[in-house]
Amino acid sequence: LAIGLSVPLGFTITTECCAKFCDEWGENIPDDVWKDVISSLRSIEDATGCKFGDAANPLLLSVRSGAAISMPGMMDTVLNLGLNLGICKGLA
Repeated sequence: LAIGLSVPLGFTITTECCAKFCDEWGENIPDDVWKDVISSLRSIEDATGCKFGDAANPLLLSVRSGAAISMPGMMDTVLNLGLNLGICKGLA
């Protein structure tokens, strides 16, 4: 049902991937997974005209946690990922 709300662009890193990161991969991201993350990030950059890390036209992201079961209020959200002192100076 379309109700006219804007949905921001994004991509998903699955809970299975996160579990492997913690258990099997020794908290390292395999090259093939990292390539997928970079490819997804570039797609968002292309669609928005913004670039992650660009002080003149920064792409800022939100990272939202998820779980196999609903746990309202239990998961962290990181807002404005990509914001740093250089980006702040560029926006000023």
